Amino acid sequence: FSTAIAITEQPVSVSVPVGYSFTLRCRAQGCTSLQYQWFCQYQSDCRLIPGATNQDLPIIAEQTQLYTCRVNDLHRNAIFSDWVKVEVHQCVARGLPPRLWRGEPVIVLNPSEQRVEAGQPLQLQCAAMGVPAPSYQWYRNGNLLEQQKRKKLWITHTKVSDSGTYLCCASNSHGEHWTNAVDVHIGEQNQPTSLCCTSPATGKIALLVGNNRYQHHPNLMAPVRDVFELSHLLEHLGFQVVSLLD
Repeated sequence: FSTAIAITEQPVSVSVPVGYSFTLRCRAQGCTSLQYQWFCQYQSDCRLIPGATNQDLPIIAEQTQLYTCRVNDLHRNAIFSDWVKVEVHQCVARGLPPRLWRGEPVIVLNPSEQRVEAGQPLQLQCAAMGVPAPSYQWYRNGNLLEQQKRKKLWITHTKVSDSGTYLCCASNSHGEHWTNAVDVHIGEQNQPTSLCCTSPATGKIALLVGNNRYQHHPNLMAPVRDVFELSHLLEHLGFQVVSLLD
């Protein structure tokens, strides 16, 4: 039975730059001596790795692949380790880890600002390198988003209340690193997203009355000029202006 073998150390997923050297480890216990065999899967092709019959599998990162290790004993019992992902980043010029990198998260892709209409989907994306591979947690306006724990934040049907400032924390056993904060603007459908609009359909109307002739007060210095300047300013802010004098 497969229960005759127990894996005591599972291999761990990693996220590394192309050309990075590291080792996948698998450890198991059994009633007899054990044999190890590593396999890899790229896209839909799963194949045995020739010569990979040790507990440790040294790798030089070339492309993103999945790996697993088969352990069997002399009684033909066999068990497979967890599948782990070796994610390889091809273009990380800005996010290259320091020379003495110990595997702490390094952000290689920051999310970008988004403007979408209410009801439309929202996608924010980030990525980080790390050994082991980082876990992710998204925040909006400083508040944790309980369901958003992947590199990609996805909201199928956005609401105006989804607007805000978003950022993501990538963390592993060596530490954590935060992405840049980005603003997300969710607007009502068929409504202008700008605060200023020259269309009178916005309903912003300003009534200006400039009085110069008072029965019991000295005449003002320049009400005509004041009304003109104020009306010009309000029109620039999107108001429909009605100006009256005296």
